[in-house]
Amino acid sequence: MVHRSLHPAAKFALRVAATLGLGWFLLQRVELDSLGSTLRSLDWRWWFLGLAVSLGVQAFAGFRWARLARPLGFDFSVPSFVLRFYEGSFFSLCLPTSIGGDFVKAYRLSDTSHGRLLAGCSVIADRLTGLAALGVLAGTTIAARSFALPGWATLALGTVLLAAAAWMFMKAVGSLDRFIEAVPEQHKARQFLSNLLPYQKRPRLMAKAVFYSMVVQVGGVVGVALVARGLGLTVPLGAWFYIVPLVALAMVLPVSISGVGVREGGLVFLLAPFGVSAEQAVTLGLLWFLTSIVCGLLGGIVFLFDAARPGPAVSPGSAVSSDAAVSSD
Repeated sequence: MVHRSLHPAAKFALRVAATLGLGWFLLQRVELDSLGSTLRSLDWRWWFLGLAVSLGVQAFAGFRWARLARPLGFDFSVPSFVLRFYEGSFFSLCLPTSIGGDFVKAYRLSDTSHGRLLAGCSVIADRLTGLAALGVLAGTTIAARSFALPGWATLALGTVLLAAAAWMFMKAVGSLDRFIEAVPEQHKARQFLSNLLPYQKRPRLMAKAVFYSMVVQVGGVVGVALVARGLGLTVPLGAWFYIVPLVALAMVLPVSISGVGVREGGLVFLLAPFGVSAEQAVTLGLLWFLTSIVCGLLGGIVFLFDAARPGPAVSPGSAVSSDAAVSSD
């Protein structure tokens, strides 16, 4: 009998192999001397500015997570969520799977099994709104480029798509009880959906989270564009608003470790029409990765000094019964 799923160690080995293979493939198509000279030409002031934007984006993402976690019973301060978010970034770099950081965020938010399950639900909600905003941003800019839309039309299209995504989230959480009724009582999905019921009392919160996510995604684009400016790349600003989201969406796929190779290969392909050499694109990808590493190391420092203090426990049922936690948006 053939097993449909691979052992975690086998999956990790495949990702290591894919990472090495992608790296080798890219190195065969660039000149190392040119790659080095491109890196030496970097104006590091732009990279540090891009790093500052990335750090700010992660802090705002922590605020978004706080808004989504509080209805589930996690009434902690926003800074505590921001710190946990930074910790998650560190473990996303260190652990073999892309969801490792999300697991640690949920684990650190509570010290009970039920509390960690609820924390995991908040992390999933956070991820879904982020992916929705990323898709809206990529779809808008691709349509604008394909149909040569003027600026006002691009803005109008993005607004419509973002509003549509927010509306779909509102309708989905507003119908949670119907989804739960349609799932068999003993099915694991029923328990998971039941943990999300507090969102049904606050459907506008999910819509707001989509808008928060758009701020996060735009900030991420700006951060990469600033690093590219340091390399002297003359790519129109609007182009970055589909290049970065498309590369980011590709990096979500469980192909390589931390998106290494996927990030650089995507940039090579998407930047070629703008006259950007493979060496310049790969260098930009490496600097983008370096930004992620620095942000992750900051999270590692936070974890090092805070590892002895797990998040407070969440009592079973508190996320559903606490009227104070769901009284306002």
